[in-house]
Amino acid sequence: MHNLDIAVTGAINSLAGLSGALDALMISVTYFGVPSVVLWVASQWWFGAGVRSHRRHTVISAGLAFLLGLLINQIILLFVHRMRPYDAGLTSLLIPSTTDPSFPSDHATASFAIAVTFLLKGMRRKGLWLALVAVMVCFSRIYVGTHYLTDVLGGMLTACIACLLVAWLYKAGTKLDTALTHIL
Repeated sequence: MHNLDIAVTGAINSLAGLSGALDALMISVTYFGVPSVVLWVASQWWFGAGVRSHRRHTVISAGLAFLLGLLINQIILLFVHRMRPYDAGLTSLLIPSTTDPSFPSDHATASFAIAVTFLLKGMRRKGLWLALVAVMVCFSRIYVGTHYLTDVLGGMLTACIACLLVAWLYKAGTKLDTALTHIL
């Protein structure tokens, strides 16, 4: 598995530098993908189509899954200290380096937590669009040289775990949900 991880990571990162336009796109996706998705999700509080209480429940669930996924990542980082691929000399870095460990990818966790939540809540069209953006974010993280393939796969897994936990613990129609979905 380790050799496959390095081979796929290297193959994706080897595309960097071949096209200035593609490099610029991947850098933009890596920097602005997650913040753009978060802003779009926040806008759904007021402007999304569909039943307001369901839409708002989904927005809250996505936010909770996003935060829980990142919390799970921080716990993992207490035990796993994986070197970034550029520090190991495996990738060419297109963005400034970072000092935190590589595994799991917070970008993958954040973007997939939102996408999976929308899919779990039955908002299929929006969920698939968000999943496409999440895949682009994950690809960009490998492309710019900051993550291994398994870093983004690990982030996707923590996102799924967080989504399932939130779906299990935060139910639509409860008193808490009713109170939260009627704010503003």
